[in-house]
Amino acid sequence: MSDRLPVFPLSTVLFPGLVLPLHIFEERYRALVRELVAQSADEPHEFGVVTLRHGSEVAPDPGDGPAAVAPPVRAEDMYEVGCTAELRHVTELPDGRFDIMTVGRRRFTVLGVEQGPEPYLCARVRWLADEDQVDESAHLLAPRVLTAFRAYLELLRPNSEILDQVPDDPTVLSHLVAATAQLTVEERQLLLATPDTASRLRTELRLLNRESGLLARVRAVPVPLSDLARPASPN
Repeated sequence: MSDRLPVFPLSTVLFPGLVLPLHIFEERYRALVRELVAQSADEPHEFGVVTLRHGSEVAPDPGDGPAAVAPPVRAEDMYEVGCTAELRHVTELPDGRFDIMTVGRRRFTVLGVEQGPEPYLCARVRWLADEDQVDESAHLLAPRVLTAFRAYLELLRPNSEILDQVPDDPTVLSHLVAATAQLTVEERQLLLATPDTASRLRTELRLLNRESGLLARVRAVPVPLSDLARPASPN
């Protein structure tokens, strides 16, 4: 079974449970926000976030200069697996733009791009299985990943408040690590597409050990770590 879903191609990878704030200025996506707000309470107020392999689907902000038309996006321009963004808070600005707060909800695979009567992009998607139940191996891996994640964060940003907010639920932990660690888009996308929590945690343990080793060597260079590390961004 497949469903038709409005999609917003971005340069970021969204994970279930993670917050994604967006500034909406293009008219086509303003229309999408208005439609979502107008939906009844029992309808899903969500759209798909898919990561672009290259380029940008979003046209330049007209406030920054002459408006340009963004090129059409094809299925091959995007990664196959995305995550829906559930609308949680909407602020309409005086000029008609929106500042919205969304939270990642459920994963899907893009089967094909469809441009219908809507001004925004839509795709035919197949939903990936929820991870409500995790096996014993995930529960065994979670403490090891949590320990590695704490050690990594202490190297990256000593005394970070994130250290006090790390969850111990295996699936939630796996998504937080994937979104917070300083990984490439390809690595984040790989983690999003990983079918189960245990496999994701296993991959993250390897990546965290790799990154911690690199950070430990960087600290030997006489340059403040704060000048080298970039703080994590929800975008």
